[in-house]
Amino acid sequence: MAGEGKQDPGQGQAAGWTPAMENAALSMYLLYICAAVSGAVIVWRLATAVLTYIRTVTNLTNDTQRYFVRPSANFAWIKKNLLYAPLFRKRHNREFQLSSAVNVGTLPTRFQFLFLAGYFATNIAFCVINIPFAGSYTDACKQLRNRSGTLAVVNMIPLFFMAGRNNPLIGLLGISFDTFNLLHRWFGRIVVLEAVCHTFAFWAASAASGGWSAALNTTVTKPFMMYGFIATLAFVVIFFQAASISRHAYYESFKILHIILAALAIVGLYYHLSLIKLPQVQLLFSIIPIWVGDRIFRFISVAYRNFGKGGTKTLVEALPGNAVRLTVTMARPWTFRPGQHAYLYLPSISFWQSHPFSLAWSEEAEDLNGDKLAMNRQDVLAMRKTSMSFVIRGRTGMTHTLYQKAAARPDGRFLTTCLVEGPYGGQHMMHSYGTVMLFAGGVGVTHAVPHVRDLVTGYANNTIATRKVVLVWIIQSPEHLEWIRPWMTEILAMDKRRDVLRIMLFVSRPRSTKEIHSPSSTVQMFPGRPNIDTLISMEAEQQVGTMGVSVCGPGALSDEVRQAVRNKQFGTSIDFIEEAFSW
Repeated sequence: MAGEGKQDPGQGQAAGWTPAMENAALSMYLLYICAAVSGAVIVWRLATAVLTYIRTVTNLTNDTQRYFVRPSANFAWIKKNLLYAPLFRKRHNREFQLSSAVNVGTLPTRFQFLFLAGYFATNIAFCVINIPFAGSYTDACKQLRNRSGTLAVVNMIPLFFMAGRNNPLIGLLGISFDTFNLLHRWFGRIVVLEAVCHTFAFWAASAASGGWSAALNTTVTKPFMMYGFIATLAFVVIFFQAASISRHAYYESFKILHIILAALAIVGLYYHLSLIKLPQVQLLFSIIPIWVGDRIFRFISVAYRNFGKGGTKTLVEALPGNAVRLTVTMARPWTFRPGQHAYLYLPSISFWQSHPFSLAWSEEAEDLNGDKLAMNRQDVLAMRKTSMSFVIRGRTGMTHTLYQKAAARPDGRFLTTCLVEGPYGGQHMMHSYGTVMLFAGGVGVTHAVPHVRDLVTGYANNTIATRKVVLVWIIQSPEHLEWIRPWMTEILAMDKRRDVLRIMLFVSRPRSTKEIHSPSSTVQMFPGRPNIDTLISMEAEQQVGTMGVSVCGPGALSDEVRQAVRNKQFGTSIDFIEEAFSW
Protein backbone atom coordinates (compact mmCIF):
# COMPACT_ATOMS: atom_id res chain seq x y z
CA MET A 1 0.00 0.00 0.00
CA ALA A 2 2.41 2.71 1.15
CA GLY A 3 5.41 3.35 -1.06
CA GLU A 4 9.01 2.12 -0.95
CA GLY A 5 11.38 2.93 1.85
CA LYS A 6 13.44 5.66 0.19
CA GLN A 7 11.52 8.65 -1.03
CA ASP A 8 12.67 10.93 -3.83
CA PRO A 9 13.27 14.57 -3.09
CA GLY A 10 10.49 16.72 -4.47
CA GLN A 11 10.67 20.16 -5.94
CA GLY A 12 9.71 23.14 -3.89
CA GLN A 13 10.36 21.43 -0.54
CA ALA A 14 11.58 23.65 2.26
CA ALA A 15 15.08 23.06 3.55
CA GLY A 16 15.19 20.04 5.81
CA TRP A 17 11.56 19.15 5.01
CA THR A 18 11.42 15.87 3.07
CA PRO A 19 8.42 14.30 1.28
CA ALA A 20 8.41 11.55 3.92
CA MET A 21 8.08 14.14 6.67
CA GLU A 22 5.31 15.89 4.78
CA ASN A 23 3.43 12.63 4.30
CA ALA A 24 3.68 11.93 8.03
CA ALA A 25 2.48 15.44 8.87
CA LEU A 26 -0.51 15.24 6.54
CA SER A 27 -1.41 11.87 8.03
CA MET A 28 -1.44 13.38 11.49
CA TYR A 29 -3.56 16.28 10.21
CA LEU A 30 -6.20 13.77 9.09
CA LEU A 31 -6.29 12.25 12.56
CA TYR A 32 -6.41 15.74 14.09
CA ILE A 33 -9.44 16.54 11.94
CA CYS A 34 -11.23 13.41 13.18
CA ALA A 35 -10.26 14.25 16.76
CA ALA A 36 -11.41 17.87 16.40
CA VAL A 37 -14.79 16.85 15.00
CA SER A 38 -15.19 14.29 17.80
CA GLY A 39 -14.26 16.92 20.37
CA ALA A 40 -16.80 19.37 18.97
CA VAL A 41 -19.51 16.69 19.12
CA ILE A 42 -18.57 15.88 22.72
CA VAL A 43 -18.88 19.55 23.69
CA TRP A 44 -22.25 19.72 21.94
CA ARG A 45 -23.43 16.58 23.70
CA LEU A 46 -22.28 17.82 27.11
CA ALA A 47 -24.11 21.10 26.58
CA THR A 48 -27.23 19.20 25.52
CA ALA A 49 -26.94 16.89 28.54
CA VAL A 50 -26.73 19.86 30.91
CA LEU A 51 -29.76 21.49 29.27
CA THR A 52 -31.68 18.21 29.47
CA TYR A 53 -30.86 17.79 33.15
CA ILE A 54 -31.86 21.36 33.98
CA ARG A 55 -35.09 20.97 32.01
CA THR A 56 -35.94 17.73 33.82
CA VAL A 57 -35.21 18.96 37.34
CA THR A 58 -36.90 22.33 36.80
CA ASN A 59 -40.12 20.78 35.53
CA LEU A 60 -40.61 17.95 38.04
CA THR A 61 -43.26 20.04 39.81
CA ASN A 62 -44.14 22.41 36.96
CA ASP A 63 -47.25 21.37 35.03
CA THR A 64 -47.21 24.26 32.53
CA GLN A 65 -43.49 24.46 31.64
CA ARG A 66 -44.21 27.60 29.60
CA TYR A 67 -40.62 28.80 29.54
CA PHE A 68 -39.48 25.70 27.65
CA VAL A 69 -42.17 25.99 24.97
CA ARG A 70 -40.50 29.01 23.40
CA PRO A 71 -37.92 28.08 20.74
CA SER A 72 -34.49 29.58 20.27
CA ALA A 73 -34.41 31.17 16.81
CA ASN A 74 -30.74 30.33 16.20
CA PHE A 75 -31.03 26.77 17.48
CA ALA A 76 -34.23 26.27 15.50
CA TRP A 77 -32.45 27.36 12.31
CA ILE A 78 -29.61 24.89 12.94
CA LYS A 79 -32.02 22.03 13.56
CA LYS A 80 -34.23 22.80 10.57
CA ASN A 81 -31.51 23.47 8.02
CA LEU A 82 -28.66 21.29 9.21
CA LEU A 83 -29.25 18.68 11.93
CA TYR A 84 -32.67 17.41 10.83
CA ALA A 85 -32.50 18.37 7.16
CA PRO A 86 -32.42 15.67 4.47
CA LEU A 87 -29.94 16.14 1.68
CA PHE A 88 -32.45 17.71 -0.69
CA ARG A 89 -36.16 18.22 -0.08
CA LYS A 90 -37.73 15.45 2.01
CA ARG A 91 -36.29 12.03 1.29
CA HIS A 92 -33.76 10.55 3.69
CA ASN A 93 -34.67 7.18 5.24
CA ARG A 94 -36.97 5.99 2.46
CA GLU A 95 -34.98 3.55 0.35
CA PHE A 96 -34.55 3.80 -3.40
CA GLN A 97 -36.13 0.52 -4.46
CA LEU A 98 -35.66 -0.22 -8.16
CA SER A 99 -37.44 -3.56 -7.74
CA SER A 100 -38.29 -6.02 -4.98
CA ALA A 101 -34.75 -7.41 -5.24
CA VAL A 102 -32.79 -4.26 -6.15
CA ASN A 103 -32.22 -1.75 -3.36
CA VAL A 104 -29.79 1.14 -3.86
CA GLY A 105 -29.97 2.44 -0.28
CA THR A 106 -30.83 5.77 1.28
CA LEU A 107 -29.55 9.35 1.20
CA PRO A 108 -27.52 10.87 4.05
CA THR A 109 -28.76 13.87 5.97
CA ARG A 110 -27.46 17.29 5.04
CA PHE A 111 -25.10 17.41 8.02
CA GLN A 112 -23.75 13.93 7.26
CA PHE A 113 -23.23 14.86 3.62
CA LEU A 114 -21.38 18.08 4.46
CA PHE A 115 -19.01 16.24 6.78
CA LEU A 116 -18.38 13.42 4.30
CA ALA A 117 -17.93 15.84 1.38
CA GLY A 118 -15.52 17.95 3.43
CA TYR A 119 -13.52 14.94 4.55
CA PHE A 120 -13.42 13.54 1.00
CA ALA A 121 -12.23 16.90 -0.37
CA THR A 122 -9.59 17.10 2.37
CA ASN A 123 -8.21 13.71 1.34
CA ILE A 124 -8.05 14.79 -2.29
CA ALA A 125 -6.23 17.98 -1.32
CA PHE A 126 -3.80 16.09 0.93
CA CYS A 127 -3.07 13.61 -1.88
CA VAL A 128 -2.00 16.28 -4.36
CA ILE A 129 -0.64 19.17 -2.28
CA ASN A 130 3.04 19.97 -3.02
CA ILE A 131 3.28 17.13 -5.55
CA PRO A 132 5.61 18.41 -8.36
CA PHE A 133 3.24 17.73 -11.28
CA ALA A 134 4.92 20.50 -13.32
CA GLY A 135 8.34 18.93 -12.86
CA SER A 136 9.59 15.40 -13.37
CA TYR A 137 6.81 12.97 -14.32
CA THR A 138 8.53 10.11 -12.52
CA ASP A 139 9.11 12.12 -9.34
CA ALA A 140 5.47 13.25 -9.30
CA CYS A 141 4.21 9.69 -9.68
CA LYS A 142 6.51 8.43 -6.93
CA GLN A 143 5.44 11.12 -4.50
CA LEU A 144 1.75 10.57 -5.34
CA ARG A 145 2.33 6.84 -4.83
CA ASN A 146 3.82 7.36 -1.37
CA ARG A 147 1.31 10.03 -0.35
CA SER A 148 -1.83 8.10 -1.34
CA GLY A 149 -0.54 4.88 0.22
CA THR A 150 0.25 6.58 3.51
CA LEU A 151 -3.15 8.31 3.68
CA ALA A 152 -4.94 5.04 2.86
CA VAL A 153 -3.29 3.32 5.84
CA VAL A 154 -4.09 6.24 8.17
CA ASN A 155 -7.74 6.28 7.10
CA MET A 156 -8.02 2.62 8.02
CA ILE A 157 -7.79 3.56 11.71
CA PRO A 158 -11.19 5.36 11.85
CA LEU A 159 -12.51 2.90 9.24
CA PHE A 160 -12.03 -0.12 11.48
CA PHE A 161 -12.89 1.82 14.64
CA MET A 162 -16.32 2.72 13.28
CA ALA A 163 -17.06 -0.84 12.14
CA GLY A 164 -17.33 -2.29 15.66
CA ARG A 165 -20.64 -2.69 17.46
CA ASN A 166 -18.83 -1.90 20.72
CA ASN A 167 -17.32 1.30 19.37
CA PRO A 168 -16.87 3.45 22.51
CA LEU A 169 -17.53 6.60 20.48
CA ILE A 170 -21.20 5.58 20.18
CA GLY A 171 -21.76 6.28 23.86
CA LEU A 172 -19.20 9.06 24.14
CA LEU A 173 -20.48 11.09 21.19
CA GLY A 174 -24.12 10.05 21.42
CA ILE A 175 -24.04 9.08 17.73
CA SER A 176 -25.98 6.00 16.71
CA PHE A 177 -24.39 2.88 15.25
CA ASP A 178 -26.55 3.55 12.20
CA THR A 179 -24.65 6.81 11.58
CA PHE A 180 -21.29 5.16 12.25
CA ASN A 181 -22.27 2.47 9.77
CA LEU A 182 -22.78 5.19 7.15
CA LEU A 183 -19.42 6.78 7.98
CA HIS A 184 -17.74 3.37 7.88
CA ARG A 185 -18.98 2.73 4.34
CA TRP A 186 -17.78 6.10 3.02
CA PHE A 187 -14.42 6.00 4.81
CA GLY A 188 -14.00 2.56 3.25
CA ARG A 189 -14.61 4.00 -0.21
CA ILE A 190 -11.98 6.67 0.46
CA VAL A 191 -9.48 3.97 1.48
CA VAL A 192 -10.22 1.98 -1.68
CA LEU A 193 -9.77 4.99 -3.96
CA GLU A 194 -6.47 5.91 -2.30
CA ALA A 195 -5.27 2.30 -2.55
CA VAL A 196 -6.12 2.23 -6.26
CA CYS A 197 -4.39 5.61 -6.75
CA HIS A 198 -1.34 4.22 -4.94
CA THR A 199 -1.20 1.18 -7.22
CA PHE A 200 -1.64 3.07 -10.48
CA ALA A 201 0.89 5.70 -9.42
CA PHE A 202 3.43 2.92 -8.86
CA TRP A 203 2.69 1.43 -12.27
CA ALA A 204 2.99 4.83 -13.94
CA ALA A 205 6.35 5.55 -12.27
CA SER A 206 7.69 2.11 -13.15
CA ALA A 207 6.37 2.25 -16.72
CA ALA A 208 8.16 5.56 -17.29
CA SER A 209 11.53 3.81 -17.02
CA GLY A 210 10.90 0.18 -18.00
CA GLY A 211 7.53 0.07 -19.74
CA TRP A 212 4.13 -1.20 -18.59
CA SER A 213 5.05 -4.85 -19.12
CA ALA A 214 7.95 -4.59 -16.69
CA ALA A 215 5.81 -2.67 -14.18
CA LEU A 216 3.11 -5.34 -14.18
CA ASN A 217 5.72 -8.11 -14.02
CA THR A 218 7.27 -6.49 -10.93
CA THR A 219 3.87 -6.49 -9.27
CA VAL A 220 3.63 -10.28 -9.30
CA THR A 221 7.32 -11.25 -8.97
CA LYS A 222 8.47 -9.13 -6.04
CA PRO A 223 6.91 -10.47 -2.79
CA PHE A 224 6.29 -7.10 -1.13
CA MET A 225 4.64 -5.80 -4.30
CA MET A 226 2.53 -8.93 -4.70
CA TYR A 227 1.22 -8.66 -1.15
CA GLY A 228 0.38 -5.01 -1.67
CA PHE A 229 -1.43 -5.86 -4.90
CA ILE A 230 -3.42 -8.59 -3.11
CA ALA A 231 -4.47 -6.03 -0.48
CA THR A 232 -5.56 -3.59 -3.19
CA LEU A 233 -7.53 -6.31 -5.00
CA ALA A 234 -9.27 -7.23 -1.74
CA PHE A 235 -10.25 -3.59 -1.18
CA VAL A 236 -11.56 -3.26 -4.74
CA VAL A 237 -13.70 -6.38 -4.36
CA ILE A 238 -15.06 -4.97 -1.09
CA PHE A 239 -15.88 -1.72 -2.90
CA PHE A 240 -18.27 -3.52 -5.24
CA GLN A 241 -19.34 -6.28 -2.87
CA ALA A 242 -20.39 -3.74 -0.20
CA ALA A 243 -22.46 -1.65 -2.61
CA SER A 244 -26.08 -1.32 -1.52
CA ILE A 245 -27.47 -3.45 -4.36
CA SER A 246 -25.35 -6.52 -3.60
CA ARG A 247 -25.38 -5.93 0.15
CA HIS A 248 -29.17 -5.96 0.39
CA ALA A 249 -29.70 -8.75 -2.13
CA TYR A 250 -27.24 -11.19 -0.54
CA TYR A 251 -26.78 -9.96 3.02
CA GLU A 252 -26.24 -13.39 4.59
CA SER A 253 -23.26 -14.18 2.33
CA PHE A 254 -22.16 -10.52 2.15
CA LYS A 255 -21.26 -10.38 5.85
CA ILE A 256 -19.06 -13.49 5.78
CA LEU A 257 -17.31 -12.51 2.55
CA HIS A 258 -16.83 -8.94 3.82
CA ILE A 259 -14.97 -10.16 6.92
CA ILE A 260 -12.82 -12.56 4.89
CA LEU A 261 -11.85 -9.85 2.39
CA ALA A 262 -11.07 -7.35 5.17
CA ALA A 263 -8.82 -9.90 6.88
CA LEU A 264 -7.12 -10.67 3.56
CA ALA A 265 -6.49 -6.96 2.96
CA ILE A 266 -4.96 -6.55 6.42
CA VAL A 267 -2.67 -9.56 6.01
CA GLY A 268 -1.56 -8.45 2.54
CA LEU A 269 -0.95 -4.92 3.76
CA TYR A 270 1.03 -6.13 6.76
CA TYR A 271 3.47 -8.14 4.63
CA HIS A 272 3.65 -5.37 2.03
CA LEU A 273 4.79 -2.87 4.66
CA SER A 274 6.89 -5.12 6.88
CA LEU A 275 8.96 -6.73 4.10
CA ILE A 276 10.52 -3.36 3.28
CA LYS A 277 10.30 -2.06 6.85
CA LEU A 278 8.09 0.96 6.16
CA PRO A 279 7.12 2.99 9.27
CA GLN A 280 3.43 2.79 8.32
CA VAL A 281 3.42 -0.80 9.56
CA GLN A 282 3.25 0.65 13.06
CA LEU A 283 -0.22 1.98 12.24
CA LEU A 284 -1.41 -1.57 11.65
CA PHE A 285 -0.62 -2.36 15.26
CA SER A 286 -3.42 0.04 16.18
CA ILE A 287 -5.81 -1.21 13.47
CA ILE A 288 -5.54 -4.93 14.17
CA PRO A 289 -6.28 -4.68 17.93
CA ILE A 290 -9.37 -2.57 17.16
CA TRP A 291 -10.82 -5.28 14.92
CA VAL A 292 -9.69 -8.26 16.97
CA GLY A 293 -10.60 -6.61 20.27
CA ASP A 294 -14.18 -5.96 19.16
CA ARG A 295 -14.60 -9.60 18.09
CA ILE A 296 -13.12 -10.93 21.35
CA PHE A 297 -15.26 -8.63 23.49
CA ARG A 298 -18.40 -9.67 21.60
CA PHE A 299 -17.57 -13.36 22.00
CA ILE A 300 -16.95 -13.01 25.75
CA SER A 301 -20.13 -10.94 26.18
CA VAL A 302 -22.30 -13.46 24.31
CA ALA A 303 -20.79 -16.38 26.23
CA TYR A 304 -21.24 -14.68 29.62
CA ARG A 305 -24.83 -13.63 29.05
CA ASN A 306 -26.08 -16.85 27.45
CA PHE A 307 -24.20 -19.75 29.09
CA GLY A 308 -24.22 -21.04 32.65
CA LYS A 309 -27.00 -21.10 35.24
CA GLY A 310 -29.15 -23.28 33.01
CA GLY A 311 -28.40 -21.35 29.85
CA THR A 312 -30.64 -19.14 27.72
CA LYS A 313 -34.06 -20.52 26.77
CA THR A 314 -36.16 -19.18 23.90
CA LEU A 315 -39.84 -19.49 22.99
CA VAL A 316 -41.02 -18.55 19.50
CA GLU A 317 -44.76 -17.93 18.93
CA ALA A 318 -46.43 -17.32 15.56
CA LEU A 319 -48.56 -14.17 15.41
CA PRO A 320 -51.01 -12.80 12.83
CA GLY A 321 -49.53 -10.82 9.97
CA ASN A 322 -46.47 -13.03 9.34
CA ALA A 323 -44.85 -12.14 12.64
CA VAL A 324 -43.44 -14.00 15.62
CA ARG A 325 -43.01 -13.10 19.26
CA LEU A 326 -39.64 -14.29 20.49
CA THR A 327 -39.25 -14.48 24.28
CA VAL A 328 -35.76 -15.12 25.60
CA THR A 329 -35.12 -16.11 29.21
CA MET A 330 -31.55 -15.01 29.81
CA ALA A 331 -29.03 -17.10 31.72
CA ARG A 332 -27.97 -13.95 33.54
CA PRO A 333 -29.70 -10.63 34.30
CA TRP A 334 -29.70 -7.80 31.80
CA THR A 335 -30.36 -4.20 32.78
CA PHE A 336 -32.76 -2.88 30.17
CA ARG A 337 -33.32 0.70 29.00
CA PRO A 338 -36.02 1.94 26.63
CA GLY A 339 -34.88 2.29 23.04
CA GLN A 340 -32.28 -0.45 23.24
CA HIS A 341 -31.83 -3.26 20.74
CA ALA A 342 -29.98 -6.55 20.68
CA TYR A 343 -28.48 -8.85 18.09
CA LEU A 344 -29.99 -12.32 17.99
CA TYR A 345 -28.17 -15.46 16.91
CA LEU A 346 -30.50 -18.34 15.99
CA PRO A 347 -28.20 -21.26 15.10
CA SER A 348 -31.05 -23.54 13.98
CA ILE A 349 -32.35 -20.84 11.59
CA SER A 350 -29.29 -18.88 10.44
CA PHE A 351 -26.09 -20.34 11.83
CA TRP A 352 -23.60 -17.62 10.91
CA GLN A 353 -25.60 -14.42 11.11
CA SER A 354 -26.93 -12.13 13.83
CA HIS A 355 -29.62 -9.52 13.23
CA PRO A 356 -30.61 -6.43 15.26
CA PHE A 357 -34.10 -6.15 16.76
CA SER A 358 -35.65 -3.59 19.11
CA LEU A 359 -36.35 -4.94 22.57
CA ALA A 360 -40.10 -4.66 23.08
CA TRP A 361 -40.50 -5.87 26.66
CA SER A 362 -38.47 -7.07 29.61
CA GLU A 363 -39.49 -8.56 32.94
CA GLU A 364 -38.67 -11.26 35.44
CA ALA A 365 -38.28 -14.68 33.91
CA GLU A 366 -41.05 -17.24 33.68
CA ASP A 367 -40.93 -20.96 33.01
CA LEU A 368 -41.32 -21.23 29.25
CA ASN A 369 -42.40 -24.87 29.53
CA GLY A 370 -45.42 -24.16 31.69
CA ASP A 371 -48.48 -21.95 31.55
CA LYS A 372 -47.77 -20.29 34.86
CA LEU A 373 -44.80 -19.63 37.09
CA ALA A 374 -44.48 -22.48 39.56
CA MET A 375 -42.53 -20.58 42.21
CA ASN A 376 -43.11 -17.44 44.23
CA ARG A 377 -41.74 -13.98 43.58
CA GLN A 378 -38.95 -14.31 46.14
CA ASP A 379 -37.63 -17.38 44.35
CA VAL A 380 -37.65 -15.52 41.03
CA LEU A 381 -35.72 -12.61 42.50
CA ALA A 382 -33.22 -15.04 43.95
CA MET A 383 -32.71 -16.54 40.50
CA ARG A 384 -31.96 -13.06 39.10
CA LYS A 385 -33.02 -13.96 35.57
CA THR A 386 -34.56 -11.72 32.96
CA SER A 387 -36.94 -12.47 30.13
CA MET A 388 -36.86 -10.28 27.03
CA SER A 389 -39.37 -10.23 24.19
CA PHE A 390 -39.02 -9.23 20.56
CA VAL A 391 -41.59 -9.00 17.76
CA ILE A 392 -40.11 -10.00 14.42
CA ARG A 393 -41.89 -9.58 11.10
CA GLY A 394 -41.29 -12.43 8.66
CA ARG A 395 -39.99 -10.92 5.42
CA THR A 396 -37.09 -12.70 3.68
CA GLY A 397 -34.17 -14.85 4.72
CA MET A 398 -33.89 -15.65 8.41
CA THR A 399 -37.07 -13.85 9.52
CA HIS A 400 -39.17 -15.64 6.90
CA THR A 401 -37.75 -19.04 7.90
CA LEU A 402 -38.39 -18.28 11.57
CA TYR A 403 -42.05 -17.46 10.97
CA GLN A 404 -42.61 -20.46 8.70
CA LYS A 405 -41.16 -22.81 11.31
CA ALA A 406 -43.42 -21.43 14.06
CA ALA A 407 -46.54 -21.35 11.85
CA ALA A 408 -45.99 -24.97 10.83
CA ARG A 409 -46.33 -26.20 14.43
CA PRO A 410 -49.81 -27.32 15.55
CA ASP A 411 -49.84 -24.88 18.47
CA GLY A 412 -47.90 -22.19 16.58
CA ARG A 413 -44.94 -22.20 18.96
CA PHE A 414 -41.64 -23.94 19.54
CA LEU A 415 -38.59 -23.81 21.76
CA THR A 416 -35.19 -23.12 20.24
CA THR A 417 -31.72 -21.85 21.03
CA CYS A 418 -31.10 -18.12 20.75
CA LEU A 419 -27.98 -16.24 21.80
CA VAL A 420 -28.41 -12.56 22.60
CA GLU A 421 -25.71 -9.95 22.08
CA GLY A 422 -26.16 -6.55 23.61
CA PRO A 423 -27.57 -4.32 24.82
CA TYR A 424 -26.94 -1.55 22.32
CA GLY A 425 -28.50 1.89 21.85
CA GLY A 426 -30.79 3.60 24.30
CA GLN A 427 -28.98 6.95 24.26
CA HIS A 428 -32.19 8.94 23.83
CA MET A 429 -34.29 9.05 26.99
CA MET A 430 -37.47 11.13 26.86
CA HIS A 431 -37.69 12.17 30.53
CA SER A 432 -36.95 15.87 29.99
CA TYR A 433 -39.76 16.53 27.50
CA GLY A 434 -43.07 17.91 28.74
CA THR A 435 -44.81 16.46 25.66
CA VAL A 436 -43.75 13.25 23.95
CA MET A 437 -45.08 11.96 20.64
CA LEU A 438 -44.07 8.46 19.59
CA PHE A 439 -44.75 7.49 15.96
CA ALA A 440 -44.49 3.84 15.00
CA GLY A 441 -45.15 1.93 11.82
CA GLY A 442 -45.71 -1.85 11.94
CA VAL A 443 -43.20 -3.66 14.14
CA GLY A 444 -41.56 -0.29 14.81
CA VAL A 445 -43.93 -0.17 17.79
CA THR A 446 -41.46 -2.40 19.64
CA HIS A 447 -39.24 0.66 19.97
CA ALA A 448 -42.09 2.81 21.31
CA VAL A 449 -43.66 0.40 23.85
CA PRO A 450 -40.72 0.48 26.34
CA HIS A 451 -40.72 4.28 26.20
CA VAL A 452 -44.46 4.34 26.91
CA ARG A 453 -44.07 2.07 29.95
CA ASP A 454 -41.08 4.08 31.20
CA LEU A 455 -42.85 7.44 30.81
CA VAL A 456 -46.10 6.32 32.43
CA THR A 457 -44.13 4.90 35.37
CA GLY A 458 -42.08 8.08 35.68
CA TYR A 459 -45.19 10.25 35.58
CA ALA A 460 -46.87 8.21 38.32
CA ASN A 461 -43.74 8.45 40.47
CA ASN A 462 -43.23 12.16 39.68
CA THR A 463 -39.63 11.57 38.60
CA ILE A 464 -39.81 13.01 35.06
CA ALA A 465 -40.91 16.23 33.36
CA THR A 466 -43.35 14.53 30.96
CA ARG A 467 -47.02 15.48 31.26
CA LYS A 468 -48.38 14.24 27.91
CA VAL A 469 -47.54 11.06 25.99
CA VAL A 470 -49.11 10.35 22.59
CA LEU A 471 -48.50 7.04 20.83
CA VAL A 472 -49.40 7.01 17.13
CA TRP A 473 -49.24 3.52 15.66
CA ILE A 474 -49.92 2.80 11.98
CA ILE A 475 -50.78 -0.82 11.15
CA GLN A 476 -52.21 -2.54 8.10
CA SER A 477 -54.80 -4.71 9.87
CA PRO A 478 -56.44 -4.83 13.32
CA GLU A 479 -55.06 -8.33 13.81
CA HIS A 480 -51.61 -6.74 14.18
CA LEU A 481 -52.76 -5.50 17.58
CA GLU A 482 -52.03 -9.03 18.81
CA TRP A 483 -48.32 -8.31 18.48
CA ILE A 484 -48.24 -6.20 21.64
CA ARG A 485 -51.63 -6.97 23.26
CA PRO A 486 -50.27 -8.54 26.51
CA TRP A 487 -47.85 -5.67 27.09
CA MET A 488 -50.35 -2.96 26.19
CA THR A 489 -52.91 -4.52 28.54
CA GLU A 490 -50.38 -4.19 31.34
CA ILE A 491 -49.61 -0.56 30.40
CA LEU A 492 -53.30 0.39 30.27
CA ALA A 493 -53.72 -0.94 33.82
CA MET A 494 -50.85 1.15 35.20
CA ASP A 495 -51.40 3.81 37.83
CA LYS A 496 -52.32 7.28 36.42
CA ARG A 497 -52.11 6.02 32.87
CA ARG A 498 -55.26 7.90 31.80
CA ASP A 499 -53.80 11.19 33.04
CA VAL A 500 -50.77 11.11 30.77
CA LEU A 501 -51.15 8.58 27.90
CA ARG A 502 -53.24 8.76 24.73
CA ILE A 503 -53.04 6.12 22.00
CA MET A 504 -54.06 6.68 18.39
CA LEU A 505 -54.27 3.61 16.13
CA PHE A 506 -54.49 4.03 12.37
CA VAL A 507 -55.47 0.99 10.31
CA SER A 508 -54.36 1.55 6.72
CA ARG A 509 -56.10 -1.50 5.20
CA PRO A 510 -59.25 -2.33 7.19
CA ARG A 511 -61.44 -5.08 5.76
CA SER A 512 -64.59 -3.26 6.89
CA THR A 513 -65.65 -0.29 8.99
CA LYS A 514 -66.84 -2.70 11.71
CA GLU A 515 -63.21 -3.41 12.55
CA ILE A 516 -62.64 0.22 13.48
CA HIS A 517 -63.90 1.06 16.96
CA SER A 518 -62.37 3.12 19.75
CA PRO A 519 -62.34 1.40 23.16
CA SER A 520 -62.18 4.72 25.05
CA SER A 521 -61.37 8.40 24.74
CA THR A 522 -57.71 7.68 25.47
CA VAL A 523 -57.43 4.74 23.05
CA GLN A 524 -58.78 5.69 19.64
CA MET A 525 -58.81 3.85 16.32
CA PHE A 526 -59.07 5.43 12.86
CA PRO A 527 -59.22 4.08 9.30
CA GLY A 528 -56.59 5.05 6.75
CA ARG A 529 -53.24 6.75 7.18
CA PRO A 530 -52.69 9.75 9.47
CA ASN A 531 -51.81 13.26 8.41
CA ILE A 532 -48.56 13.56 10.35
CA ASP A 533 -48.29 17.33 10.06
CA THR A 534 -51.84 17.79 11.35
CA LEU A 535 -51.30 15.52 14.34
CA ILE A 536 -48.12 17.30 15.41
CA SER A 537 -49.77 20.71 14.88
CA MET A 538 -52.71 19.71 17.11
CA GLU A 539 -50.37 18.69 19.93
CA ALA A 540 -48.22 21.80 19.46
CA GLU A 541 -51.25 24.03 20.04
CA GLN A 542 -51.61 22.63 23.56
CA GLN A 543 -47.98 21.72 24.09
CA VAL A 544 -46.55 21.33 27.57
CA GLY A 545 -42.85 22.17 27.75
CA THR A 546 -40.47 21.09 25.00
CA MET A 547 -41.90 18.46 22.68
CA GLY A 548 -39.91 15.34 21.82
CA VAL A 549 -40.97 13.48 18.67
CA SER A 550 -39.66 9.99 18.07
CA VAL A 551 -40.26 7.73 15.08
CA CYS A 552 -39.48 4.12 14.26
CA GLY A 553 -40.90 2.45 11.18
CA PRO A 554 -40.74 2.44 7.39
CA GLY A 555 -38.53 5.04 5.75
CA ALA A 556 -41.47 6.92 4.24
CA LEU A 557 -43.03 7.39 7.70
CA SER A 558 -39.74 8.60 9.17
CA ASP A 559 -39.37 11.14 6.39
CA GLU A 560 -42.94 12.42 6.91
CA VAL A 561 -42.35 12.91 10.64
CA ARG A 562 -38.98 14.55 10.01
CA GLN A 563 -40.55 17.01 7.55
CA ALA A 564 -43.37 17.88 9.96
CA VAL A 565 -40.95 18.51 12.83
CA ARG A 566 -38.77 20.73 10.64
CA ASN A 567 -41.83 22.78 9.66
CA LYS A 568 -42.56 23.51 13.34
CA GLN A 569 -39.08 24.60 14.40
CA PHE A 570 -39.70 28.35 14.52
CA GLY A 571 -43.16 28.03 16.04
CA THR A 572 -42.37 25.97 19.13
CA SER A 573 -39.58 24.08 20.87
CA ILE A 574 -39.54 20.61 19.33
CA ASP A 575 -36.88 17.91 18.94
CA PHE A 576 -36.73 14.99 16.50
CA ILE A 577 -35.37 11.51 17.29
CA GLU A 578 -35.21 8.82 14.62
CA GLU A 579 -34.59 5.15 15.31
CA ALA A 580 -33.34 3.27 12.26
CA PHE A 581 -31.17 0.31 11.35
CA SER A 582 -29.19 0.60 8.12
CA TRP A 583 -27.29 -2.32 6.64
